[in-house]
Amino acid sequence: MILREISDRVYYMPNTEETDRPTLGYIRGDFFSVMVDTGNSPGHLKLFYEGLKERGLPKPEFAVITHWHWDHTFAMKAFEGTTIASRMTNEILDNVSSWKWTEKDMKMRLISGEDIEFCDIHIKKEYENPADIEVVTADIVFENELSINLGGVHCNLKLVGGPHCEDSTIVHIPEEKVLFVGDADCIDFYLKQETHDKYRLQKYMEKIKALDFKTYVHGHCPPMMKEEIFLQLESEYTLNQQLK
Repeated sequence: MILREISDRVYYMPNTEETDRPTLGYIRGDFFSVMVDTGNSPGHLKLFYEGLKERGLPKPEFAVITHWHWDHTFAMKAFEGTTIASRMTNEILDNVSSWKWTEKDMKMRLISGEDIEFCDIHIKKEYENPADIEVVTADIVFENELSINLGGVHCNLKLVGGPHCEDSTIVHIPEEKVLFVGDADCIDFYLKQETHDKYRLQKYMEKIKALDFKTYVHGHCPPMMKEEIFLQLESEYTLNQQLK
């Protein structure tokens, strides 16, 4: 099966490392359904839709964006519904939408630091012709928090920032005790960090510890239990302390 089941209301499509396709989420409500991130290309999104069809699930009316990075957003244009993002994410996407995708422009962004080599390499693997890329902004923008009643289940969106990037948004489904986090707990690759920012990691841990969840769904790892992720994050924090 393309999609894996967490509960009868929550599913995910696992990440693929080869072209840096992240985990995509799906929450089924009685009235509406929501997708978590749209993927890194129309091809990625198409595979997700095939997974829904395979399971007899309807296409989502909404897609929530966890943060601006290309692998989570470049399929927004192809999404057949309404997209939702924080204002911070949307402002960054508005800037990225002006980028050109010629070889020259992509090289210049590597030199300026606007983009990084890891993304450049994987974009070229995912897209046979990067000129096909069309970045768009979200249809609906929220400030810090937004709760969506899907019917029988809620998606609570919260802008939390964190060590990966300032615009990270998490998606909490309290009834199912599931938390989608995008890449929020990763290091910030754009700052070329080798370890987590201690302060940002600590703040992130404090914010998610207060939430009632059992399953933690990361953008580039298999789902983990709450106890597992905190053991891992606390280990990262301790290592960071030792290296300072």
